[in-house]
Amino acid sequence: METVFIGLGSNLGNRGENLRKAIDALSPHVTVQKKSSVYESRPFGVGRQPLYLNMVIAGETMLLPLQLLGRLKKIEASLGRGENTHNQPRPIDLDIIFYGETMMDKPELMIPHPRMHERAFVLAPLGELALFHMHPKLQKPVIDMLDELGDYSRDTWSLADERL
Repeated sequence: METVFIGLGSNLGNRGENLRKAIDALSPHVTVQKKSSVYESRPFGVGRQPLYLNMVIAGETMLLPLQLLGRLKKIEASLGRGENTHNQPRPIDLDIIFYGETMMDKPELMIPHPRMHERAFVLAPLGELALFHMHPKLQKPVIDMLDELGDYSRDTWSLADERL
């Protein structure tokens, strides 16, 4: 079994229900052990879009990284995410943040997530679950990466009323 952290986001439709359905669909391939709070955030680096709900789950899986990616893509498709929706509004977005201590750099998958350290909407919920987890490439714990975002990051997200 390998410990994984998966980021979830939704900014179309019933955002909270989309997150719930995605978490439910992870079983039996990922055993969810912990869930962060749900955060509301502005879209990152794009024009006008609906606000996102974001969260992170910690779990265990027997799937290898590319198998896990395939499973996440199937869940996204089943919940209505179309092709070529990168940086576009979407009902669900699932990203592998960490997969144990694995570092992978392939065209279809980079682990750890290559831009996680720039995104408060990933680091804030991740910090609830693994504040001192070490990024294997940057050799920094989550708490330091979140702190390095500074005050600007606090303008991009807030805790949502949603409970999962």
